[in-house]
Amino acid sequence: MNTPAAAFMDAPPVARGTKAAIGWPLFMAQLVTVVVVYFVGSALPLVPFIFEQAAQGTPQAAPSSWLVALTVMVSMAGALVLCWVWLRREGRVAEAWDLSAPGNWGMTLGWAALGTVGAIAIFTLGAALLEAIGLPAADASFILDLVTESPLMFAIWIIGVAILAAGVGEELLWRGFLMDRLERLGGLRGRVWLVLAVQALLFGLPHSYQGIGGMILTGAIGLLLGWIRIMQRGNLWAVIIAHASVDVIMMSLAYASSLGWFATA
Repeated sequence: MNTPAAAFMDAPPVARGTKAAIGWPLFMAQLVTVVVVYFVGSALPLVPFIFEQAAQGTPQAAPSSWLVALTVMVSMAGALVLCWVWLRREGRVAEAWDLSAPGNWGMTLGWAALGTVGAIAIFTLGAALLEAIGLPAADASFILDLVTESPLMFAIWIIGVAILAAGVGEELLWRGFLMDRLERLGGLRGRVWLVLAVQALLFGLPHSYQGIGGMILTGAIGLLLGWIRIMQRGNLWAVIIAHASVDVIMMSLAYASSLGWFATA
């Protein structure tokens, strides 16, 4: 039976060592500039808010849900534009960002389903494991409180953040741009599991707002999505669909809970 699990058992290793190499100086220049643009992009929408606070001279409430969502979308857009510039310079946009139509959409959707279920399992079972060993569980309440602020904000977060910035954007950035760079890097070329581990570690770090537990669980999910990307021979549709699905499900459950749909007697 041609299932994702069977493909994992039967598929030959992906020969990533055949990719043309890039040097460490180029890689570090690309990584640092993308990170800088990402953080600058996240700060720009907050500038009017910061000046308004300074003018009033008294601390105000935290930025609005819309403003936080905007920082996520702007920062991701800026980072992706710079990634495109770097890839375009090498003529490797299509190779790193493989969005070509899969030869078998059924298989792709199967991998996406595996990624979705696997990521949710990592969150749920991982939280219990972290608690058992005395580590704090992931805390995404800051984001989920913003998502559930109003029906309009829920729609903005679902479309602008869960689907576009996270589902599409983060997969282009992490499983697309970053993994392509790592697969070309001296010392990592041809070492698939080392590439997976490095990109998973880097993927977990920006989720520090969820605490140490959030970084660990997010890193584990990055490992899963990176593996799926390799099993899909670099095509990104399965991981995009999986990532977007997980975020949409989590935000939708939080919103439903805020409406009292899960209230028990």
